[in-house]
Amino acid sequence: MSYTPMMQQYLEMKGRCPGALLMFRLGDFYELFFEDAEIAARELEITLTGRDAGGGRRVPMCGVPHHAVEGYIATLVERGYKVALCDQMEDPALAKGLVRREITRIVTPGTLLEGRSREEKDQRLIGAALPIPEGWSVAFVDVSTGDRWAGVARSPEEILDDGMRYRPAEWLVPEETARSSWVDRLTKITGATTTVIAEGEARLAIDDRPARGDLPEPGGEAALDAVMAYIQETQRRRLVHWKPVQPLHDTTYMVVDAFARRNLELSETVREGRRKGSLLWLLDETVTAMGGRLLRRWLDRPLVDPGRIARRQDAVEELVNDWMRRDRIREHLRRIYDLERLLGRVSYGNAGPRDLRAVAQSLHRVPMLADDVSGLRSEALKAIWRQLDPCGELRDLLDRGLADDPPATPKEAGIIRDGFSEELDRLRRASREGREWIADLERRERERTGIKSLKIGYNRVFGYYIEVTKANLPHVPDDYERRQTLASGERYVTPALKEVESQILDAQDRSEALEYQLFVELRNAVVGALPRLQRLAAALAELDVFAALAEVAVKRQYTRPVVDDSLVIDIRAGRHPVVEAVLSEGTFVPNDTFLDGETCRVALITGPNMAGKSTYMRQVALIVLLAQMGSFVPALQARIGVIDRLFTRIGAADDLVAGQSTFMVEMVELAAILRNATPRSLIILDEIGRGTSTYDGMSIAQAAVEFIHDPRRVGARTLFATHYHELTGLAERLRGVRNFSTDVKEGGEGIIFLHRLVDRPADRSYGIHVARLAGLPDDLLERAEEILQALEEVRSGTAQAAAGNMEAEAATAEADLRRTAPPVGGGAGAPGKEAGQPGSPYVPHPIVERLRRARVLDMTPIQALQELYELHLLAREEERR
Repeated sequence: MSYTPMMQQYLEMKGRCPGALLMFRLGDFYELFFEDAEIAARELEITLTGRDAGGGRRVPMCGVPHHAVEGYIATLVERGYKVALCDQMEDPALAKGLVRREITRIVTPGTLLEGRSREEKDQRLIGAALPIPEGWSVAFVDVSTGDRWAGVARSPEEILDDGMRYRPAEWLVPEETARSSWVDRLTKITGATTTVIAEGEARLAIDDRPARGDLPEPGGEAALDAVMAYIQETQRRRLVHWKPVQPLHDTTYMVVDAFARRNLELSETVREGRRKGSLLWLLDETVTAMGGRLLRRWLDRPLVDPGRIARRQDAVEELVNDWMRRDRIREHLRRIYDLERLLGRVSYGNAGPRDLRAVAQSLHRVPMLADDVSGLRSEALKAIWRQLDPCGELRDLLDRGLADDPPATPKEAGIIRDGFSEELDRLRRASREGREWIADLERRERERTGIKSLKIGYNRVFGYYIEVTKANLPHVPDDYERRQTLASGERYVTPALKEVESQILDAQDRSEALEYQLFVELRNAVVGALPRLQRLAAALAELDVFAALAEVAVKRQYTRPVVDDSLVIDIRAGRHPVVEAVLSEGTFVPNDTFLDGETCRVALITGPNMAGKSTYMRQVALIVLLAQMGSFVPALQARIGVIDRLFTRIGAADDLVAGQSTFMVEMVELAAILRNATPRSLIILDEIGRGTSTYDGMSIAQAAVEFIHDPRRVGARTLFATHYHELTGLAERLRGVRNFSTDVKEGGEGIIFLHRLVDRPADRSYGIHVARLAGLPDDLLERAEEILQALEEVRSGTAQAAAGNMEAEAATAEADLRRTAPPVGGGAGAPGKEAGQPGSPYVPHPIVERLRRARVLDMTPIQALQELYELHLLAREEERR
């Protein structure tokens, strides 16, 4: 069929951006057609209409006002769509024929600069993962702030871990890996949109590679080039606000993997995925968006250098001890806008007049901040003071050039202050005088014609006009020229009115053009100062974080920990920061912790459910993490020997996305821990082995303790909570294992959880008591008591039977040896004394000796089974010989 020229132009533009909703500029609206219109009308809840497309065909259409388009774009993108904007590239009034249009940008989840629901303190990143010989090239970029990270992942599991840490809104993956199962899992776990890129799209133009700069972690070039090329392709402009690339994996930071971040609820809760209830929620007393984003990065990447940690602690301590100065600093910071994102919009070219005014207002606060920071003694705060550059010449230029309350968009009048440009002042004066002349003309024409209802008006179609009602038409002078007939009267013009109108409109057009030109010059001046402004923004963010950590320390009564290179973790009266905050004041029960690399390498913790084992272990991990990020900690005092990696396995969270059971997830996480932990790591394990049969679970749990305890294999400091009371015997034969339990008080009505850690194993699990607290029926609980008693008798009998069987087997084996073993120095059947006796010619068998010496009556069932299994292996080895 034959489409209209405009519709043909639309279809051509639509073909250039497959997969995106096309917003097509028509006058004051952005219109969508065909299926795009149906989608947009449904998602935006706007009216779906139609338009003649030519050949008698009417197609679906909907539209949004151009001045409000950003909000509509944000809604569509946040619901998973990509949006392409097709703009008019020339003035329709001056165009000859069809207005020239081009796609000016494509907005995707990773390039959305303004979102209605996005948190100011959250980053919106684009991530990319491309295969390279060394593994995978991985990069993350924040278009709004210019932050970039790049490096190498050795496996898809490492990519998943990076994805959980950086949480991009959009992933770029090459065609050859787009259908991989790990890519599907990656997008589902991180909640990101996946964009498939062709081989050619993953290469940055040679001319643009200087913007990439040198990478501190080689191997990330491919992914970073892909992201930068994608940004250029979608944004259709060159951005200049990029910061130096940071390494994706930096050995100067503690490694906190995805499992640990999830289990410890560092930035969001496990159950609801909400910020409230997380450690970040508790710590975030920042008053700027820049500080909030930096605080999250510090939380995600704690330090491992005691010197750098102490440098941060010195700054926090100084602000803790000077509350008046801290309050003044925070009050100044509250009045500073998000400079990082303002500079991103300036670089992008879409910063408006109010954005520049916000930059100027922020710069006005810098000298006052510098006065309050000056004189502080800590090295970190002195370094911040040196970076508090007020950019005085830029601030003064913006003050001279911008009106106090400029309009929102650069195409509106009133941006530039009077007196900044003589030419603009002259044009404004001409326009103003013309309007005053027209206002006076209305008065004079009323007097001349006697028509008291006569009025002068204006519209964009007819310009200025004189309007007369029908009742007064006989009084219209002969020099009035009819312009338009209305139902209620007529509109006229006069030669003098047309002449003044021409002068006014000419002055307005020239004034608007000059004002926009002057605004662009001011914006370019900000672009020229970008490096200085970015350094200032970084200093302000760091100052905000230090002040926020000091505020938390004072409000929550935290103390400064000692952080050193030892292997000691010694915490006195430690508290869980988040649980303490949500409980009534004074109700949280603090606990001590001591771990080292020798006498207490593994703390084996037993006790009933609900007694606080998991809370206690999370508490230790969070205190260590807080200490190494430079914060004070919730404890009476603490000494933390730096850890290089933090591992946790707490709770059951089935990985339904990957189709893995609770036990499989547990084993995968445990394997990752055992593979990557070092003697400097901290491992938190809760109820390992409970997802399978009892004996399988006990065996795995015991083997895991032994493996971790062994300094030749792992040797890491470990908190290991278990319901397998049989494991408590490990403390007797493994020097670095110690038993602890959560204390319980028994009474006539049941048990009371004291939430206090004691230096002894639990004597029972109290499972039925917990069930009673949960409200299970009394007759059910009575039956459970009977079954429990029977099972305990069976287990006791099993242990004794196993011991008896082992003794019997030892006696039988020894008797067999007596009958068959040849005498020493003689042939078969030679007479001699019994083997093992003084002067005996027989040699005792190693298995017999091990059985003889085994203290079987002192063994737990699991220890007896383990001993029997090892003897079985020895016997098979004998057979092979």
